[in-house]
Amino acid sequence: MTSEMLDPDKYWKNAKGALVPLETIKMEHQEEDALVKEIVASARFLNTALSKFKADALGNVQAFRDLVAEKYGAKKGGKKGNMTLMSYDGTLCVQVAIAEHISFGPELEAAKALIDECINKWSKGANQNLQVLVDDAFQVDKEGKISTTRVLGLRRSNIEDDDWQRAMDAISDAVRVTGSKTYLRVYERDPMTGLQKPISLDLASV
Repeated sequence: MTSEMLDPDKYWKNAKGALVPLETIKMEHQEEDALVKEIVASARFLNTALSKFKADALGNVQAFRDLVAEKYGAKKGGKKGNMTLMSYDGTLCVQVAIAEHISFGPELEAAKALIDECINKWSKGANQNLQVLVDDAFQVDKEGKISTTRVLGLRRSNIEDDDWQRAMDAISDAVRVTGSKTYLRVYERDPMTGLQKPISLDLASV
């Protein structure tokens, strides 16, 4: 392949990887290409800036946490690393929240079997709503995953039955923490309503 064919002023590579003479490419397609590359370049710049902002902010929050721990002998913030920091006048707020990613182990299958046994042995018409609730909780989504929120929500049912309690224990034993993600949220008080509103860092919400 000659250097001339690699010259972007004479040839462009199309989606199939073939080199196309620039003079044969419609002007609107060339302008579209330039526009897309400009927007993507700006998006990459913002992505890098946001990544740096998050890293710097979390680093500064951790440094403050360590300072408090050193001074008072106790860490500021709640369990699992969650923390809320406020400006002195209460108009600005920074929250750090750590969310765990949860999946289920093989004990979940035993839990479902125990729950089904409970429903079968109880009176048949009185627990139809509970059957629907249970079936819905154990349904898989389009990705073949079970909703952790719905399954764990079954444990809120106050049912005094040994088999049911064993099923709830099996659900607890089935929980696997597969990872975690740290979220940084920034708020400011709305002077009109007096309520805290988020400063959006999400492109779709701006």
